Amino acid sequence: MGSFLHLVNLPFHEAGHVFFAPFGEFMHILGGSLGQIIIPVVCAVAFARRDDWFAVTACLWWTGENLVDLGPYIADARALQLPLIGGRTGAEVTGHDWEAILERLGWLHLDHALGMGAHFTGSVVMVGSLALGAWLLLNGRGVAPVEA
Repeated sequence: MGSFLHLVNLPFHEAGHVFFAPFGEFMHILGGSLGQIIIPVVCAVAFARRDDWFAVTACLWWTGENLVDLGPYIADARALQLPLIGGRTGAEVTGHDWEAILERLGWLHLDHALGMGAHFTGSVVMVGSLALGAWLLLNGRGVAPVEA
């Protein structure tokens, strides 16, 4: 989780916790990951409303990248070995989101499968968005018309 984009996504993750806090403890915990996914989707919708389809593909790629970014965090729910904010692991401190989420759902034993699922889904979204972006560029449909 040391990539440059992880550092870009982290503020949206933390903001998601704050935004979803009024909806209860479970949503407060899940809200970090939701925030990471929702922000690029909101950006994609905003660009779609402006008919800027190439920008939509970039935002979809970003959404997929966030799913790939979440994959190791989800898969770490039992092992608790990934460093969290502050440098300590989930085994050293309380606060591993996905341990709490999966434990409450009774799905802790599925952490590796769900983490791989997030990674796979994110990879498919990323590749699909690149293919769509290439198609848009090759067909001259990527950029919204300029308004005078």
